[in-house]
Amino acid sequence: MNRKLYLLLSGLSLLSLVLAACRGTTKTVEVTREVEVVREVPVTVEVPVAGTPAPTAAPVQVPVKFAEAGDTLKTVTERGTLLCGGNANVPGFGYLDPATQQFAGFDIDFCKALAAAIFDDPEKIQVIATTGTTRFPALQSGEVDVLIRNTTWTISRDTSLGFDFGPTTFYDGQGMMVLKDSGITDLAGLAGGTVCVQQGTTTEKNLADVMRGLGVDYEPLVLADAPGTREAYDQGRCDGFTTDKSGLVSQQILLTDPAAHVILDVTMSKEPLGPLVRHGDSNWGDVVSWVTYCTVQAEELGINSQNVDDMLGSDDPVVLNTLGVEGDLGLALGLSADFCARVIRQVGNYGEIYDRNLGPETPFNLPRGPNALWTNGGLMYSPPFR
Repeated sequence: MNRKLYLLLSGLSLLSLVLAACRGTTKTVEVTREVEVVREVPVTVEVPVAGTPAPTAAPVQVPVKFAEAGDTLKTVTERGTLLCGGNANVPGFGYLDPATQQFAGFDIDFCKALAAAIFDDPEKIQVIATTGTTRFPALQSGEVDVLIRNTTWTISRDTSLGFDFGPTTFYDGQGMMVLKDSGITDLAGLAGGTVCVQQGTTTEKNLADVMRGLGVDYEPLVLADAPGTREAYDQGRCDGFTTDKSGLVSQQILLTDPAAHVILDVTMSKEPLGPLVRHGDSNWGDVVSWVTYCTVQAEELGINSQNVDDMLGSDDPVVLNTLGVEGDLGLALGLSADFCARVIRQVGNYGEIYDRNLGPETPFNLPRGPNALWTNGGLMYSPPFR
């Protein structure tokens, strides 16, 4: 080949590569929560076709709009309030007390822990009540900064929905509740019966998969939200009521006669529950994760809300690093060095949060089981603070 022609072609190839690289460069843009979307993820939505019955509706691809994650910590700090997507209908986890109009529960305390770390004030939160069907759009659109409400970690939610999960805060499994005097002792006993299940949850699909695997024919009664599902079961419209076992325990106390019902000794699925954030802001994901780990680390080290200030004078370098007396671990997150001390002082360690909402002194008295520390045979474990 002619040397000049070869050099010309080589130069053009190099120029093409440079231009391609420039086109692929990511540009960081600060946005507020009102600014929506930059990427589109196709989802299937059933849209009725004119002149045909609803069951034969044609699926059409429509885009789901995502809010840019941007610098969420900066947005939250400048706003002065954390917008936390929560639950209003699951006592013990996320519940709006009708008498006080205040949110309380295990999940709500993790919202407060974030606010304590960021603002040194656990009350600087606004809990946005969400349902099984509204929770994901609320996070995708930027209506909430973080979602902390009995949400199961699954591959599809972690990827195709555009989310990142934080650490699991509660290891759960799906269960089934029936009347004590029904004679039903296992899932096979529901053959030919009706099961109440909430729409838009992993519970709905798990139920179908498990019953199909067992060869049990049943009729699902799918309800829009937790209160409606519980009420339908309480009214005798269903032979069984299924959701996460923790949810069954919390819903049972709201039934007309709680003692008349029993939760079967069967676990239908794995349900790791924890906080989630939008893709695209890894620092905010780190903040949510390490605030959660802080509560576990503190329990491992014997630090609680009563002794945290005394522990600031500890001789243990691990304790001093965790509480920010030494080192600057919090600064890399955009928080104060003592962010973990703030959390424990004002909200408590993991064990305190668990016992306050679900422990022996509550109506639920839920054994910790897999939610015990790893040193006690459970799964709760914090990576090192160093």
